Amino acid sequence: MDIGVAFAKNTPVPSLEHIERQLAARPAPVLPPDPAARQAAVAIILRSRPSRRLEGTRVTDVLFIRRAEKEGDPWSGHMAFPGGHRDPDDVSLLAAAIRETEEEIGVDLVRSATCIGSLEPHQVQPRMRPIGMHIAPFVFRLGHADGYRLNHEVAEVVWTPLAPIMRAENHTEEARIIDGESVAFGGYRINGGHFVWGLTYRMLHAFFEVLDPNWRVPGAQPNL
Repeated sequence: MDIGVAFAKNTPVPSLEHIERQLAARPAPVLPPDPAARQAAVAIILRSRPSRRLEGTRVTDVLFIRRAEKEGDPWSGHMAFPGGHRDPDDVSLLAAAIRETEEEIGVDLVRSATCIGSLEPHQVQPRMRPIGMHIAPFVFRLGHADGYRLNHEVAEVVWTPLAPIMRAENHTEEARIIDGESVAFGGYRINGGHFVWGLTYRMLHAFFEVLDPNWRVPGAQPNL
């Protein structure tokens, strides 16, 4: 058994209230000092709901989107967090995450959620090639949503429990073709058979390391 996976499976999963406290206790991340780099932001949206299995307990879910299939798009069909590029009119990266989320899935995070923290920006490297772009993840606690209105960039909204991901219970590998070669990438197989990998996979790991400094990345598979 892989040591990283075994470690992760023994990890206690914090409640949404604990997640909120952990994020509030850390200093705000700062973008790398690269004025030429493009900037983008995503929303890691969490919700708390009663458990369907254990009465009196609650489950924390995380929201993913499945991106629409588009020829020439390196993220075509990928599982991701809602978000996108910062526009000139966005007063901040947080504003960009909020605007993009409403445009993509029709959820107004100002009205229906609370921003409970942010993570270090991630360099974008599609097909393992770094480009001059950083993405800042912001974490939101969703209070309610009136439904979803998906735009042309999004094919599906998927809610899934956070615990199996953090414990690596659904960690696996999937082969992708990179420059004509088959490469096995680590990821999480969530409900519906969707595979969460690449940049979103890395963001999840950064999130878990904030929640639990002892958390370990499962295995040593490459990721984008």
